[in-house]
Amino acid sequence: MVIKSVELSLVCGVTSKIPAGTLPEFAFAGRSNVGKSTLINGLMNRKALARVSSQPGKTQTINYYRINEQFHLVDLPGYGYARANVKVKEQWGKMIERYLSTSAQLRAVFLLLDIRHEPTGQDVMMYDWILQAGITPVIIATKSDKIKRSQLQKQVALLRRTLREESHVLPDKEAGQIRIIPWSGQTKAGREEIYAVLDQLLTQGPADGTPAVEAEESVQGVTPEPAAE
Repeated sequence: MVIKSVELSLVCGVTSKIPAGTLPEFAFAGRSNVGKSTLINGLMNRKALARVSSQPGKTQTINYYRINEQFHLVDLPGYGYARANVKVKEQWGKMIERYLSTSAQLRAVFLLLDIRHEPTGQDVMMYDWILQAGITPVIIATKSDKIKRSQLQKQVALLRRTLREESHVLPDKEAGQIRIIPWSGQTKAGREEIYAVLDQLLTQGPADGTPAVEAEESVQGVTPEPAAE
């Protein structure tokens, strides 16, 4: 994938109606401090497309970026910001859930998790919301440059195991594995793998729970484990 043009085309607030749209949509979700803005900027080859803030929780809208006049990258509000009051947290949650359940053009959701830590209860809840929307998310394990390379497989296994054990929603057996792509904001390692997922999904129809990438393919030295019998 070659990024030729990027434009912020639409911003939806709490009371906004989710647009019907005509272009395929790829949504990115994650905790407020997981490095989502850094990932989006890295994918789009821009320094400040998505604003990176020293104060987590700044993204309180759903932002639609039109890429190559071909698809929308949808930046969902970061969740889990501890200082946000209860009402604001509820609004963010309802906004994200409404998008997942009503977007007609949604092809895939990329869920960002910090590779250094076990997924939180809110991470698992978001994972379940995505599954309930009929989509098997692609997991982006951010901040892989913050750990030693020898720890990579161990931490990826921790993410996969926690999601499997803590999830209250059983994914479609035909959807394949929990796909995890390690990402480095410093070196952009993982970008080509994410591009490959986007390219493949652009040739498919609307999201139907099919795997984004074949399970046999390894990513950044991490090979998905075999499916459970």
